[in-house]
Amino acid sequence: MNDIESRFNEASSALGFLEFIGLLFLVLIVSETLWDVLTGKRVRWKESGANFTIFLISAILERTAYGLVFIVALALVEPFSFFTIPQTWWSWALALVAADFTYYWMHRFEHQIRILWAYHSVHHSSPEYNLTTAMRLAWVEALFEWVFLIPMLLIGFDLVQTIIAFLSVVSYQTWIHTEKINRLGWLDRIFNTPSVHRVHHGTNAQYIDKNYGGILIIWDRLFGTFEPEGEKVVYGITTPLGTSNPLTINFHEYGQIFKDAWQAKSLRNALGHLFKRPGWQPRTICKNDTGRMNDTGP
Repeated sequence: MNDIESRFNEASSALGFLEFIGLLFLVLIVSETLWDVLTGKRVRWKESGANFTIFLISAILERTAYGLVFIVALALVEPFSFFTIPQTWWSWALALVAADFTYYWMHRFEHQIRILWAYHSVHHSSPEYNLTTAMRLAWVEALFEWVFLIPMLLIGFDLVQTIIAFLSVVSYQTWIHTEKINRLGWLDRIFNTPSVHRVHHGTNAQYIDKNYGGILIIWDRLFGTFEPEGEKVVYGITTPLGTSNPLTINFHEYGQIFKDAWQAKSLRNALGHLFKRPGWQPRTICKNDTGRMNDTGP
């Protein structure tokens, strides 16, 4: 732990810069909220209140127990790296690109595996879209997301470099949660922008499971998950929660998974409810009017 602490001290300037950016974003979030409330544009003020509450609890957890889990778990992995990438200016740039690529796949898996969607759905459950939505992050996600950074450590990136690069990708995304910035032309084809990310939060049929990128949107264009903003976005999740209670927002989906798994008729189906896509249902066999057996279900 002493070695880890010394390396984090060496990177204190980068961490300090991220803290400054975080404070700047917080000022922007509060300013946008006050403006919307005063001008009557913020209808669901309870949602904003829930977002602030969720953020405060997340901040406490991530700076104490969860932060410790995140760092210690990755520190235990680092000695098993296959290579060592020296810390230079180009390795920092490479680490940022690698973290962004990692984020894309982490984000994509969070949409395609239900047990991961259970915590990521917290962020998507807001029926409004403003800067406070960026604060609506699950209380338990830090217990899971460190796993996706293991490949970066195994190929030789330094622990501190990996974490700072990942935090940079996450921090970038705060400003894109707004409807106050319209399309940005060619930037929308390269970077994750407000227009691009509005699509990601849409429940419109053509918008579901699109635009997973962190900073760069080129991964979506490369892997076929890019969708430009067209029709007006309807925000939230396909089955709205209908509540602004932070506890329900954070743990509702886990309750649904438990219920589905408990009622499953086999262990295979129970595991399917955990690890297959959200909305998955087991196949059933029924007879049609000709007496033949038909498969039903996805």
